[in-house]
Amino acid sequence: MNETRMKSQIFTIPNILSMIRILLIPMIVYLYCFEKRYGAAVLILLLSGLTDVVDGFIARHFHMISDLGKILDPIADKLTQLATLVCLATRFSLMKLLFTVLALKELTLGILGLIAVKKTGDVHGANWHGKLTTCLLYLTMALHIFWTDIPAPVSVVLVGASLAVMLLSFVLYFRRHLRQLSQGKPSEQYAKNCKNC
Repeated sequence: MNETRMKSQIFTIPNILSMIRILLIPMIVYLYCFEKRYGAAVLILLLSGLTDVVDGFIARHFHMISDLGKILDPIADKLTQLATLVCLATRFSLMKLLFTVLALKELTLGILGLIAVKKTGDVHGANWHGKLTTCLLYLTMALHIFWTDIPAPVSVVLVGASLAVMLLSFVLYFRRHLRQLSQGKPSEQYAKNCKNC
């Protein structure tokens, strides 16, 4: 299968794993908010994080990277993170701050990214700082779920570190989108694919 055809595939293993992560979100909310089964909730959250690592590995090493996957993967991540932060905000007030910053970050970058993709046709994957933000956020959320009486200083440090990395990632992604927009024209491959549109 050539690269152009693979990029247009929908039902690849990585994409299916991303869809599974989205389906796990209601389970996390139900276990945490309604059943108060925090241990089970953190296990589902960690399973979701594991599928994120696995689908990235499969996509890169088995050449299953697709344009849909570049979009679906971060959507699954952010929906999981936002839903989990909403759950945690019922017990930890600092999670409201994390939720607000994350929501504004993703809304801003999402709009800017869509404009950039529409203008240039280039769909970029996650950078190292985005992955670092995701890992640190998952760690923060998992510890707050599992460690029900987490000391306030530990909670503040975890949330503060997550916020710092999140803001750094926002700035770097914002700059990347601006550079993409400054190209001012679709990429050569995109132009070839769309010349008969």
